[in-house]
Amino acid sequence: MAEPSEVWRREDLKKGMRHVLEQTLDERVERYLEVAHQGIVPNHHFAEASSECIDLYRDGYLLSAVMVPQAVTEGIWRFVLERNQVEANRDRPSLAAMLVERKILSPECAEAFGRIWRSFRNDVHHMNPSVDRVPFRELAKRNLIDLATIEREIFGVRFDNGKLVPIQPRYWDLQPDGTTAVFLRNPWVGA
Repeated sequence: MAEPSEVWRREDLKKGMRHVLEQTLDERVERYLEVAHQGIVPNHHFAEASSECIDLYRDGYLLSAVMVPQAVTEGIWRFVLERNQVEANRDRPSLAAMLVERKILSPECAEAFGRIWRSFRNDVHHMNPSVDRVPFRELAKRNLIDLATIEREIFGVRFDNGKLVPIQPRYWDLQPDGTTAVFLRNPWVGA
């Protein structure tokens, strides 16, 4: 059984957390709605981290909402290269141009990858002194919008009589019967 002081501390923490949530709820909803993210993605190794990006931004953890999309984007980039059997033997901008030329990526998707790569990645990940000049709010929003652009193109789906149909099946681990494991994002808010 918990000590009375521990019970009091727990209740005090709950009260404080509820107060902060109530005070910031409208801001959180606004940030959540700013980014039209993909509601269903394949259940790949980066799906949970990708979904966490949205939650970080929604909850106002802007530094993390810059860093995590950068890491997720790098994972999706490697995934796209692997699924298309492309070796990463040159710089990213050259590879992106080649993927656009081969019609593996649209120009918009390649631009989204590029913006995220150029979004102060080294300054942020290595906590360089210049990180104090990074506009985290704007950058986090831009990175989330770009990540949503990437995911809609790579993992886009349509529905046929209630059946999920991936637009680019090579990025989904489809079973012989056409089923696949999916990661649903925030289903309670209609994402």
